[in-house]
Amino acid sequence: MEQPRAAEPAHRIRALRTDSTITVYQAYPPAIGLPAARDGRFPAAWKRDRMTWIKPSFLWMMYRCGWAAKEGQETVLAVEIDRAGFDWALRHACLSAYDRRLHPDRATWQRDLKRAPARVQWDPERDLLLRPLPHRSLQLGLSGEAARRYADQWTVAITDVTPLVHRIHESVREGDEAAARALLPQERPYPATAELLTAVLPEGVPAGAAPYRPR
Repeated sequence: MEQPRAAEPAHRIRALRTDSTITVYQAYPPAIGLPAARDGRFPAAWKRDRMTWIKPSFLWMMYRCGWAAKEGQETVLAVEIDRAGFDWALRHACLSAYDRRLHPDRATWQRDLKRAPARVQWDPERDLLLRPLPHRSLQLGLSGEAARRYADQWTVAITDVTPLVHRIHESVREGDEAAARALLPQERPYPATAELLTAVLPEGVPAGAAPYRPR
């Protein structure tokens, strides 16, 4: 007899990943996105002193950029970064919204948020029609030291995946969800440690959070 599927956790990091890297998504105007993909690094025009948000969820990125149709988000990049860097950002992150289960008071949260080089926001995951699902995926905001490390140290490869975005969207528009789903990046739960998640998971760290051992 087939075993029932376990319920999806309310909050989980899901990502395309290897033993040493994790892929995140961003969308930019062609003037930024095309040179970044061509050179494998962000150009000088990419502002390292501004906050940048990275998204491990491909479909959440599609929701945000409208399948690469929104102005200024016509080029979708898959940015493969070092997992040790991603973990550093989680370790130094603060939740983007006050939660009394995690913060003793609002003033403490505001102080921690101001000091943190990274912040975590949990948004509803999306299906192929970009409808919200009952579970949430991570967005990670990077500023200051974290943004500079992301651009100049953690980045392993940058790929322009806009053609893939268009192919998947075309299949969705044609009603062929099976074809669209077959093209999606294969995202798996990210094995973050309890240490990394303690400060950013509203419902607490799940039992059995796996340790991460770089290889």
